[in-house]
Amino acid sequence: MKVRLRTKFLIALLLISIGLTGTSLLIVRQTVNTQIREQIIADLHSSILTFRNFQNERENALSHSAELLSNLPSLKALMTTEHAATIQDASLDFWKLGGSDLFVLADRSGKIVALHTSSPAFTIQIAQQSLDRSLQSGERSQWWFGAGHLYQVFLQPIYFGPANANSSLGVLAVGHEIDDRVAKEISQIAASQVAFWYGKSIAVSTLSSRQESELAQQVGSGLKHDPSDVQLGDERYLEASLELAPSAPLEVHLSVLKSYDEATHFLTGIYRFLMVVGLMAIFCEGLLVFLISRRFTRPLENLVAGVRALEKGDFAYPLEPHGGDEVAEVTAAFDRMRTNLRKTQQRLLDSERLATIGQMASSISHDMRHQLTAIVANSEFLSEHKLDSSQREEFYHEIRLAVSQMTDLIESLLEFSRTRESLSLVYGSVEEVVKRSIQAVRANPEFQGVSIAVACEEPSDCWYDARKLERAFYNLLLNACQAVPRASGRIEITIRLSEKALEVYVADNGPGIAEPIRDRLFEPFVSFGKENGTGLGLTIVQKIVEDHGGSVSIESTRPGYTLFKLTLPFSLNPRPTSAEGREATAGSLSTH
Repeated sequence: MKVRLRTKFLIALLLISIGLTGTSLLIVRQTVNTQIREQIIADLHSSILTFRNFQNERENALSHSAELLSNLPSLKALMTTEHAATIQDASLDFWKLGGSDLFVLADRSGKIVALHTSSPAFTIQIAQQSLDRSLQSGERSQWWFGAGHLYQVFLQPIYFGPANANSSLGVLAVGHEIDDRVAKEISQIAASQVAFWYGKSIAVSTLSSRQESELAQQVGSGLKHDPSDVQLGDERYLEASLELAPSAPLEVHLSVLKSYDEATHFLTGIYRFLMVVGLMAIFCEGLLVFLISRRFTRPLENLVAGVRALEKGDFAYPLEPHGGDEVAEVTAAFDRMRTNLRKTQQRLLDSERLATIGQMASSISHDMRHQLTAIVANSEFLSEHKLDSSQREEFYHEIRLAVSQMTDLIESLLEFSRTRESLSLVYGSVEEVVKRSIQAVRANPEFQGVSIAVACEEPSDCWYDARKLERAFYNLLLNACQAVPRASGRIEITIRLSEKALEVYVADNGPGIAEPIRDRLFEPFVSFGKENGTGLGLTIVQKIVEDHGGSVSIESTRPGYTLFKLTLPFSLNPRPTSAEGREATAGSLSTH
C-alpha cells in the first residue's frame, strides 16, 4: 500500500497537534485543580475562624446569663432553703428567664438539687456525673454529653453576700445544646458540612447516617490540624478539625468538611468544552494543512497522473504548472510535449470538459470527506466503554446526521440523471407539499426562529410528483432560511391560480442575491457566501420544476427582499403512453 507524501505529512502534524493539545489540557486541568484545592483549604480555615467567633459569642452570652441569674436575690434566697423539691419547683421560672437549654442548680457539696432541660433523656444522674467532672477541672466553660445530647455549659458559683466573702450557696450551670438546628446554622455560616465529636462518636452533624458512619471510620477521634482528604460515598471532601475540649475523657472537637466534587463540578462542563474546542481546532488545523499541503503536492501528483495517462494513450489529462520550481518546469516541459502531439483545439475542448468534471469532483469530494471524517471520528468515540447512554445517543445522532447529508448529496447528483419519464405523478394539493417542506426545514434547530407563513385562498390541486416537488420546495426554503437573519427572518409563501397554471411565490427578507451570481444562479456549482454549499440546490429546483413542465425565476431581489416565482401547469399528462405522446406533451408544456 502506497502512502502519499501529503498523507504522511498530515498524519505527523495531526499527531503532534493532538499531543500538544492533550498536554496543554492536562496542564490546565492540573493547575485549576490545584488552585481549587488551595481555595477550599482557605475556605476551611475561614470556616473554622468563623466558628471560633461564633463560639466566643455563645460563651459570652452564657457567661453573662449565668452571672445575672446567680446575682438575683430571689435565687439566692431560694438556695438558702436547702430543700431540693422546693428549689426544683421554684427554679423553673429562673430557667425560663435565662432562655437556656440546660439549667442546673447544685448545693454547696456539689449535689444537684434542680435540673431543667429541653431534652428529657438527659437525666439528673447524667448531669451529676458531668457536673462532678466539671468541678474537678475547675474550668467554668465546659462541654457536657449524655444520652446523645451535647451541651456547651458555663458554671457560676452562687454566693451569700459579696463574692469576696466566699460564702457559697451552691453552683449554677446554664448551657445551650448543640442540636441539629445549631449544626445547620453553623453549616450555613461556614458554608460547609459540620460534625461535632465526643470522643470517637459523632454527637451531631449535618451529614446523613451513612456519611456519619464512613466519616467515623476514616477520621475517628484523631484530631488533624491540616486539611485531609475524606471519601464519603461517591463524594470527596476536604476535612479540617477544631479542638473544643481537649481534656479526657471529654475530648470534643469539630470537623468542618468542604465538598471537593461540588467545588469542581462546574469544571466538568468546561473540560468538555475545551475538549470539543481542542478537537475542532485539530480538525480545522488538519483540514487547513491538508489544503495547504495539497497545494504544494498536487503539481507533482498531477505530473505523475499525466505520465500514467499518457502511457494509456490519454493525451487530454489536465496539467497546470504553477510557480517557478523544478516540478513546475518539468510539468511545463511535459505539457509542451503533449501539446505537440495533440491538436490545439482538441486539447482545449478536452481540458474544458475535464475542468468541469474536476470542479464537480472537488466540490463533492470536499463535502464527502467532511461527512466521512465526522462518521469516523464519532464511530471511534462510540467504541469507548466508559460512555453513558446520553453520550452514545449524541455520537449516534452525529453519525446519522452525517449519513443523511451524504445521502442528500448523492440524491442531488442522481437527480441530474433522471428524466421526466421517472416522475411518479399523483393528483393532490400543492399546499400540502409546501407545508411538509416547511416542517422538514423547521426540523433544523438553527431555523427555529425563522417565521414561515403560507397563504392560499383557492384550491391548489394539480398533477405532480410529491417526493420531487417537496424536494424542490425544501431546497428553495432552505436557501431562504440560510439567507434571512436567524432572529428576525421572515419567509412568505403565496399560492395563486392563473388561467392555465399554478403560481407559487416565495419571498424572504434576506440580503438579496449577490450581483456576481445573479445571472448564473440556476447553474450547477454556483454558490456565494456558504462554507459547505455545493451549488446544486437551485439547479435541482429548476430541473424538477421543468420536468413538471413549469418554470422558476427570480421576480425581484434587493437588500431586504427577494422573490422567487414557480409556475406549475394544470394539464400535465400523468401517464404518457408512447414516445410520440411524450414528445407532444413535452411540446405543449414547453409553451407554458
